[in-house]
Amino acid sequence: MNSFTFSEFDKSPPTQRELRWHHSSVTRSDRERQNAHSGLIVWFTGLSGAGKSTLASRVEEVIFHGGYRTYLLDGDNVRYGLCSDLGFSEADRKENIRRIGETSKLFMDAGIIVLTAFISPFLADRELVRALVQPGDFIEVYCNAALHVCESRDPKGLYKKARRGEITEFTGVSSPYEAPLKPEVEVFTGQESLDVCVTAVIDHLDLCGKLTKKTALGAKV
Repeated sequence: MNSFTFSEFDKSPPTQRELRWHHSSVTRSDRERQNAHSGLIVWFTGLSGAGKSTLASRVEEVIFHGGYRTYLLDGDNVRYGLCSDLGFSEADRKENIRRIGETSKLFMDAGIIVLTAFISPFLADRELVRALVQPGDFIEVYCNAALHVCESRDPKGLYKKARRGEITEFTGVSSPYEAPLKPEVEVFTGQESLDVCVTAVIDHLDLCGKLTKKTALGAKV
């Protein structure tokens, strides 16, 4: 009988492990048939204070009450657990988005519409998440709000701290935000009402065939 323990085996680099992807007998298609809709990643990106969480939460509410299985991954919530070991350096931000991308892919494979609300400031990181899935499975929603609008909201007082130098590498102040070049949806959250923005997202999902159920969607926006 082999005497090694799993912890001993786990010390070797991933490239040296005997890894093999396990294919479940229940497939994504099976789960989607049971759910009566396809899995999807809806990725909300924008500056802090642009309204990502508010918009994503409202869109989820509409879709959920329309009969869809959903889950919302929010930036702050994820940093309580899955990414609690990460800071806000550029390297840590990249790792944060990588983990969220992989997690979102698992949710999608379960046939769930997963909505994510993260600043995700770097274009390359968002494109890496897009590349994890098939074309059409990743919908990027750009919450476009001017920096001065986001600063005027500043719900957590983060911009003020960043301006005083108390927070380093803060997106929009001391670290760049790379806006999407060709997002599937662009909503002007600094100018338009929440209902207008929600409708824009729902309409896009409907037009691209992601919302096959019509129950309650129109009434809930």
